[in-house]
Amino acid sequence: MNEIIDMSEMNELLSILEQMEDEELAAKLLKELNDKTKELGGLIMNRDPNLQHGEWKAKSDEAKKAVDDVVRRIQGFKK
Repeated sequence: MNEIIDMSEMNELLSILEQMEDEELAAKLLKELNDKTKELGGLIMNRDPNLQHGEWKAKSDEAKKAVDDVVRRIQGFKK
């Protein structure tokens, strides 16, 4: 599995959020990004010993897709 988000991409996302005119939306997107990356990070660290590999893989793929979706939404505000 690739890195969740590399630092250059994170810096770009933060820059986009900082430049958004709608501060409430920017804060909402930042919180969503934080929540989704936290969920994915927990799965990558595999903190649940009861998860079977197939279930872990499916949940990890789903969480990665959720992170990618938020990243794409933020990048859509790039000027």
